[in-house]
Amino acid sequence: MWGILTALLSGALMSVQGVFNTEVTRQTGVWVSAGWVQLTAFVTCAAAWLLSGRQSVGSLLAVEPKYMLAGGILGAFITYTVIRSMESLGPARAALLIVVSQILVAYGIELFGLFGVERAAFAWRKALGAAVAIAGIIIFRS
Repeated sequence: MWGILTALLSGALMSVQGVFNTEVTRQTGVWVSAGWVQLTAFVTCAAAWLLSGRQSVGSLLAVEPKYMLAGGILGAFITYTVIRSMESLGPARAALLIVVSQILVAYGIELFGLFGVERAAFAWRKALGAAVAIAGIIIFRS
């Protein structure tokens, strides 16, 4: 149950953040806005780290494979693409396409066991769920 609530909160926060970032972009510029998002995220993480368990930052050196450390780089481009998609499509359509893309890519990662994720067997019900999500995009566009 906690996982479901956390996922729902994550989706809600992403939608609100996308609207905020799009407005900041209108007033400043996309890379200024994206940089601000990443900077404030870093400050928030540093504060949370100081108030919590304080795992060793040096433990990052032990992370394998090294490409797993690219999450921040991906985060910058996620911020950019969310801003641009919300700007051109509006929050609802952009969020719908973003979520469907996440579903399709995440299912592909599971199916092929990419990035160290345990490989999952193909399931027709999951493929049907993805198809329904795609149909939802078509219906929502109308």
